Amino acid sequence: MLRPTTLAIGVTTATLALTLAGCGVESGREASTSKETKCPWTPDKSVTTSARIAYQKIPNADLVVKDLSVLKACMPNAKIKYSNFASGGDVVQAYGSKSVDIGLMGSSPATIALSEPLNLPVSVVWIHDVIGTAESLVVRDKSVNDLKGLKGKTIAVPFGSTAHFSLLQALQDDDMDQAKDVKLINLEPEKMAAAWQGKQIDAAWVWDPVLSELKKTGQVVLSSEDTAEAGKPTYDLGTASNDFVQKNPAFMKQWAKAQDYGVKMLTDDPEKASESIAVELGVSPEDAQKLFEGYEYLPAAQQADQDHLGKKMSEDLFATSKFLFGQGSIDKVAAPTVYADGVDAGPAEEAAK
Repeated sequence: MLRPTTLAIGVTTATLALTLAGCGVESGREASTSKETKCPWTPDKSVTTSARIAYQKIPNADLVVKDLSVLKACMPNAKIKYSNFASGGDVVQAYGSKSVDIGLMGSSPATIALSEPLNLPVSVVWIHDVIGTAESLVVRDKSVNDLKGLKGKTIAVPFGSTAHFSLLQALQDDDMDQAKDVKLINLEPEKMAAAWQGKQIDAAWVWDPVLSELKKTGQVVLSSEDTAEAGKPTYDLGTASNDFVQKNPAFMKQWAKAQDYGVKMLTDDPEKASESIAVELGVSPEDAQKLFEGYEYLPAAQQADQDHLGKKMSEDLFATSKFLFGQGSIDKVAAPTVYADGVDAGPAEEAAK
């Protein structure tokens, strides 16, 4: 069942709107299936860590790892609890209330977490995916072919998400005022279908599986691939509490190896990976596999290089912070070292060995 998080993060800027209730669906067992999985390498029975993991229903290796119970198979004496969150903003709140240890969030929420006024002690430790067409702006009126065609219309987006960041960037690039030219409303993905059917919204920038549902009666006019080409890439990132990482290096090594295993399955055996993704998303394996086309999945060795977690990620987070500050989404742009210190390539490096 859904449970509200009572933490008030204290962000005063209206654009961010992280005052919405953070919520997670508790999962008592790690896998959503009855499959028994053997660890792909020698299990580490010495790990007795208790870990609280926040996940989102996004088609990447994190769902494969969860569905196949890879962590439990490789750390049989660890205690692992998964909780499902609707958006990265909710995961940020969970970190603020110290109710999660590891969590998936987009690059925009990760930047917000590291910036003032939050300054949360978390680090980016993994790139779950590079977002492309998987996050897109879909419009209900098929006569609309670009963003300018939505002047005076209502656009739904989860505030503080990577989709929100991409939408704001697209509006800026088109010289459109987010307050005057369009009406932006903060809406979680699971609520968008009803608002769409009730004609309460004219467009939405969102990800699958909701995106695919809206596309049945609408059409895509922009995507996060477009904003990436304009110089503002977005990612789904694996983050972790700094305290948890420091105290549990063996767990983090196994966690990263499991994620790398999932990435290799997605790239080398997408048909098998689609079975796990299908279970988690509630779609057919065929439909699940189609979703992979909207993302880029990176193996551990590539993640650890200078073009990713080694250096570029901190530069992208810093660039994102400057944009978010200009939009009023954070109180201040921190020094570049804050974002550099907020990226830890260690787990990826260990997984690549």
